[in-house]
Amino acid sequence: MTRKFTVIFDLDGTLVDTAPDLMLAHNHVMSKFGYPTKSLGELKSAVGHGAGAMIGRSIWSQAKKELSSIDEKIKSEMTDEFISYYGRNILNESTLVRGVKDFLNWCKNKDILMAVCTNKTEHLAVDLLKKIGIYDYFEYVAGYNTFEYCKPDPRHITTIIEILDGDINRSVMIGDSESDANAAKAAEIPMILLEDGYTEKKIDEIYHNHLIKDFVDIDKIISKYL
Repeated sequence: MTRKFTVIFDLDGTLVDTAPDLMLAHNHVMSKFGYPTKSLGELKSAVGHGAGAMIGRSIWSQAKKELSSIDEKIKSEMTDEFISYYGRNILNESTLVRGVKDFLNWCKNKDILMAVCTNKTEHLAVDLLKKIGIYDYFEYVAGYNTFEYCKPDPRHITTIIEILDGDINRSVMIGDSESDANAAKAAEIPMILLEDGYTEKKIDEIYHNHLIKDFVDIDKIISKYL
């Protein structure tokens, strides 16, 4: 029996434009601990690797002026504060990316397996998906802490496909950053890249097979793989 086709989605910057709420949480933490805040544009380039990496990157520019390294205890406290504050304010300004709901319905009608593979903390990912109204479309949601590895490690993708009893040769990844792309490339599956992603990399520096600006008409791309 032929296994179902599988679509793996990133979350932040792919399914949902979460940058405004992430920025509010980030700047709350920075202000509380005495560090400079960031603009939306500055923050978007640091989102795709998880909360800890984002906080570490934000405080490094200040830390390297005063110290030879980041104080890991302070970084951990800041990360915990970020997750706590963000969890309480997860859907103030975040919105679905254009065309997402229509595409999810199209996939459902085509009996396509769908899962989320994100470097967001798992419980926050699930909470956001539920609150924004698309959680029930997905057979599985994996965050950065679901397994012992996360993107760009390809096992973050391949393990999900195995859990769903999918076929690695009948799967695609949809994401917006190099973490998604590098994981897809290493997993040897096609990569669909959103062009205005949460990354500082240029489009031509990120592996992809298809480039989209939103989810409108993406079904035409997926249809070629079915």
